[in-house]
Amino acid sequence: MYIPAHFAPGPDAIHDLLARPAAGNLVTMTSLGLLATFAPFIYDPSIGEHGALQGHLARNNAQCSESPIGESLVIIQGADAYISPSWYASKAEHGRVVPTWNYSTAHVYGNLVLHDDPVWLANLVRRLTDLHEADLHEADSGRPWSVDDAPDRYIAGQLRAIVGVELLITRIEAKTKLSQNRPSTDIDGVVGGLTARGQAEIAADVERARRELPN
Repeated sequence: MYIPAHFAPGPDAIHDLLARPAAGNLVTMTSLGLLATFAPFIYDPSIGEHGALQGHLARNNAQCSESPIGESLVIIQGADAYISPSWYASKAEHGRVVPTWNYSTAHVYGNLVLHDDPVWLANLVRRLTDLHEADLHEADSGRPWSVDDAPDRYIAGQLRAIVGVELLITRIEAKTKLSQNRPSTDIDGVVGGLTARGQAEIAADVERARRELPN
């Protein structure tokens, strides 16, 4: 990944990106060639030197039967958006502006481990559910759904149909391209334009990135 210095996130920003309730693309090189699956993951920084990403795949997924060759990769994507040059104060000053795209992403490399232990899987499913239900109901008073709301036999059957995947992280390449290379007045316009379009999440990311810029 090409990462100019002004788009290189610090450790806290990388942790926040990985810890967000989100899904990513698991990519493995196998004897069949490249395989990829989009799936939700949960980040556990306490495992190993660099942490781990944990998720699950359908048992019939080829990535559960084809052993990875070398490192595996999970691509995590944060909020992203088109950035119009019409939002820049610089447009009125000199006109030397062009469109771009703002985004946050992490390419997380590691060694992939499969888990078929029902206890491990049940714990993972509960953690994933709790994470995403808490995020879903953060702004309302709705009652979060719990694994315990479903019959035990039904959950046991669902667990038999999946395989746990755990990426033991060896290295991370991350990039937060959030207008850090623009003058402050241009960033004001970006935040205002994104907010007007209802893209509050990435508008907040742009503001957060601005606060982290060196004085």
